[in-house]
Amino acid sequence: MAISQTSNKLILKPINLINLFTFTTTTATSFASPPSSSKCMMEENIKTAETIIHKWNIDRHSHSKFVSIFHENNKEAKVFIDCVKRLHKAMLFLASHNSKSDNLNVAQRLMQIAMKRLQKEFHFILTDNHQHLEPKSVAILSPSIIGTEEQQKMHVSLGKQPSAIAISNLRLIADAMISCGYSKECISMYKIVRKSTINEALFHLGIQPYTQSHIKSMTNASHFDNHVKIWLNAVQIAVKTLFNSEKFLCDHVFASHTAIRDLCFEKSSKEGALNLFMFPELLATRCNKLKSDTVFVLIDLYNSISDLWPEIESIFSNKSVSSVKIQALSSLHMLSNSIRTFIDNFHSSIQKNSSKLTVSGGGIHPLNNSVMTYLSSLADYSNGTTALTDDLQCKQHSLFVTSYLDSLNTDETSHVAVSATFECIILMLLCKLDMKSKFHNYTALSYLFLANNLHFIIEKVRVTNLKFILGDEWIAKHEEKLKEYVSSYQLVSWNKVFLCLPENAMESPEKVRDCFRRLCSTFEEVYGKQTSWIVVDEKMREKMKASIANKLVPAYGAFYAKHLMTLSGDERCMRMLTRLSPDNMEEYLSGLFLGTSTILRCSQTPHASRIVNITRFLSLSVMQENTVTRWWLNVPHVRGYL
Repeated sequence: MAISQTSNKLILKPINLINLFTFTTTTATSFASPPSSSKCMMEENIKTAETIIHKWNIDRHSHSKFVSIFHENNKEAKVFIDCVKRLHKAMLFLASHNSKSDNLNVAQRLMQIAMKRLQKEFHFILTDNHQHLEPKSVAILSPSIIGTEEQQKMHVSLGKQPSAIAISNLRLIADAMISCGYSKECISMYKIVRKSTINEALFHLGIQPYTQSHIKSMTNASHFDNHVKIWLNAVQIAVKTLFNSEKFLCDHVFASHTAIRDLCFEKSSKEGALNLFMFPELLATRCNKLKSDTVFVLIDLYNSISDLWPEIESIFSNKSVSSVKIQALSSLHMLSNSIRTFIDNFHSSIQKNSSKLTVSGGGIHPLNNSVMTYLSSLADYSNGTTALTDDLQCKQHSLFVTSYLDSLNTDETSHVAVSATFECIILMLLCKLDMKSKFHNYTALSYLFLANNLHFIIEKVRVTNLKFILGDEWIAKHEEKLKEYVSSYQLVSWNKVFLCLPENAMESPEKVRDCFRRLCSTFEEVYGKQTSWIVVDEKMREKMKASIANKLVPAYGAFYAKHLMTLSGDERCMRMLTRLSPDNMEEYLSGLFLGTSTILRCSQTPHASRIVNITRFLSLSVMQENTVTRWWLNVPHVRGYL
């Protein structure tokens, strides 16, 4: 008879003696006349076993609290195990010589009682030492943790801890039961207790049975995110502690029985592990229908499995649990596909953007802001996207972008794949911005728009992880392009003002007045168009204003001072002199690119008013007497205005 368990009750079940003790007719015949000394020894072993086994017969103490012989008296437990081993040898001996022996029947009944006791002990140790056999306790003994010589010495000292003692006792029982033909009962008992322990641990970590319908029910964003956070935390503990410790426990308890060791680990861990690693795959399938920022959740999931892969591969290396590795790989594959789909759709959405919206003053376009914010966030996950973009191309949505990727003469490394992906998306963005710049009414404003938006992209790259993906060379190349945009803006917008400044001296008063009127009129025209234009970045704004002012104000000031007397004689020029003195011009330029520049005033500043009054007086003096003019010109405070 053997022992099985139903509803946690131990019962006897019939077992064919031939299945336990296999022998041939030839073997039996050869031992037909066994030595009397051997026969007497076997009979003595049976009598000794009968005394010890009946002492610990659980049926005799069925109404009292169970007391483990391993817990109370470890020496007695070893005696009991040795007794069982000798009894088994005696049974083999008797079965090979006289299968109808009365002693063999006695030995068989004793073995049933002993196995029932050991099965109960096995169950008791597994359950009573539940806390000591928890993953954290077992992990202390794990070879993966015990590496240095000092740690190995610590491992020896830990041998007396409850967890180490319990594991050692479990191994003694398992070896005895398996060697006596009760492996099925041992496996069943281990599976029932340990599978329950692992499932309970997973439940406390927040893991529940996952199905398609369960994933589909996650319609609320916060509910969705909460499940992912729970899983990300749980998978770390489950792999590094729970399953790793369970494998160590199986390896130790069933160290002498490889096939049973693998089977027990499969029975206790496979179902929970498969369910755990099924979650990302189910989620990846569902996420294709969710919003674009879900890609960050998918990358978190991918990174988690990818980082844990060495442990997963080691723990589930046996063929019996290879389906767990396959499930983890399947989840990685599905996550990878979903992330690639998200990135591809994101790229496609940029290309398909057909908005003709013009940004007031040539500022930052909303498309630029949203794309760069998304990319900078994606760059924070570059470790995950490295593995996900090896084969990612810009598809064939844009022949121009595809040709750009093909032109990259770089080694096919994961970093290059990531860099090329980001460059591809930004290139598409720049192409779109270039198209949108044409919606502005003025060419100069188009260049200003491009300068603003390219500067925004460069700065976004410079201050985020995009810098490490795209590199300094990319930044330097686009900074040169930015300079071209600024130069083009200045050339298209202000060059015609610069051209109004005379290069050579003018002798004719009429030419002086014409030049002045043309210069002032052109300045007012150019400046007037730009009162609402904007340069978003303060440093770039000040640099651009300084560049314009340095080219215009000194030259205009010299012309103004040199021909002030000539210009003051003309009424039209007098009005222009009043509102467009060098100081006023500098003030106007300082208000550029804020989106609210000062409108050209007709009122006179105190400085300009004093200059006009002086020049009028000087004009009268010239007409009256040249000597008076020379006297006034030598007055210090008059000279200061000229």
